[in-house]
Amino acid sequence: MRDQVVIATKFGFQVEDGHWDYNRRNSKPEHIRRAVEGSLKRLKTDRIDLLYQHRVDPNVPIEDVAGTVKALIKEGKVKHFGLSEASAKTIRRAHAVQPVSALQSEYSLIERVPENGILDTCEKLGIGFVAYCPLGRAFLADNFNEWSRFANEDRRSAVPQFKPEALAANLRILNLVRVWANRKDVTPAQFALAWLLAERPFIVPIPGTTKLHHLKEDIGAVHIKISADELKEFRTALAGIEVQGARAPETVNRDR
Repeated sequence: MRDQVVIATKFGFQVEDGHWDYNRRNSKPEHIRRAVEGSLKRLKTDRIDLLYQHRVDPNVPIEDVAGTVKALIKEGKVKHFGLSEASAKTIRRAHAVQPVSALQSEYSLIERVPENGILDTCEKLGIGFVAYCPLGRAFLADNFNEWSRFANEDRRSAVPQFKPEALAANLRILNLVRVWANRKDVTPAQFALAWLLAERPFIVPIPGTTKLHHLKEDIGAVHIKISADELKEFRTALAGIEVQGARAPETVNRDR
């Protein structure tokens, strides 16, 4: 089975004794090596196909990170280097040391920050773009309405787009998606994924699910065709709707 699958994993947060501290980043070269050795052992494999830096570490130059991964590639422990939620400037700096194969960042119809220079940078450098949360944490799957509320343990409770006022306002986007989904005779989730596939040829959305029927629904998006004229028409309508609770465009100019 090993040669039939691609294994991707990440490093970049402080992990000690199995405890992950989301507030502490650690991409020091020695920590990267320790993380990789641990992953290889746990995954019972001799190489990682795609190794991402989970988040940029402001205390470690990206050149040092890329250099460490480059060495791991030479040693045969890693095959490809990836970044996540990195700015265009950081991507270019890393790419100059070790070619970046993929960038994984949030991108959907309700979170379009990557359109501010990130996608263009990926296209210019030949980097694949992996869109996480492509269904806007199930919002674009038509699972919620203006009355939806979320428990404290639900991560959406802390996401600005899911605050009551923003949720109600963003239904305009969902309504637009519904119209186009009906036009294509598909589900809203399928249309939202098909839109990403139509936007740029190097975009690969990664919707998450725990249910087989949702997986089958998501896979169906690859068969949906959106022409250039249709994409332009949809984009024109989308431009007239302001997303509430989305990250500001200037966030792409700094690494978080």
